[in-house]
Amino acid sequence: MKPDGKTDGLYLDEISISLAGRTLLRISATVRPGDILTVMGPSGSGKSALLAYLGGFLDPVFTGSGRVLIDGRDLTGIPAEKRQAGMLFQDPLLFPHLSVGGNLLFGLTASIRKRPQRQRMAEQALADVELGGFFDRDPATLSGGQKARVALQRVMLSAPRFLLLDEPFSKLDTSLREQTRALIFSRAKSAGLPIILVTHDRTDAEAAGGQVVTIGEETGR
Repeated sequence: MKPDGKTDGLYLDEISISLAGRTLLRISATVRPGDILTVMGPSGSGKSALLAYLGGFLDPVFTGSGRVLIDGRDLTGIPAEKRQAGMLFQDPLLFPHLSVGGNLLFGLTASIRKRPQRQRMAEQALADVELGGFFDRDPATLSGGQKARVALQRVMLSAPRFLLLDEPFSKLDTSLREQTRALIFSRAKSAGLPIILVTHDRTDAEAAGGQVVTIGEETGR
């Protein structure tokens, strides 16, 4: 149970991440549906390891402890594939052997079984981010911003219960960064997802709004 008695949203209960016996971070926080918690820190401070722990795929070189709850359900001992955590990385990580539409179909929740319905949903997801008609395109032909939009929609089609953002804007130029950031925040908030963003960039934190937790020493990357 969360300190205020509510159980909706994401709750980090005394999470600790260590490496070779050295504690990198400790954090407790509540992230309500539609809210963003930003965790800031330099490279090596444990930001990505924190997201991996929350998602259930922490590298065994790290040691993690503490509970992760979503809407009152304890996820700590649950495998990654059953946590329903959506994640976006620095790179879009689109499958090069699949079309743009194929990438979205891969992400689409398995509860949607009929092929025509699956394709309609994927095509609508593309249209929603101004990529209508891109279903059969090769991902290699897309711009950086287009790839980021496809990656976002692939995650959203998987019906996540919370969203983890591992510096997904860091490789975009300033203008594209602002547009992509606004789109991702808007989509996730409108879906009522608790969001955790890790970054070393202060402008990302300012754009996110909400609570900011700083770990490590802010000396840059």
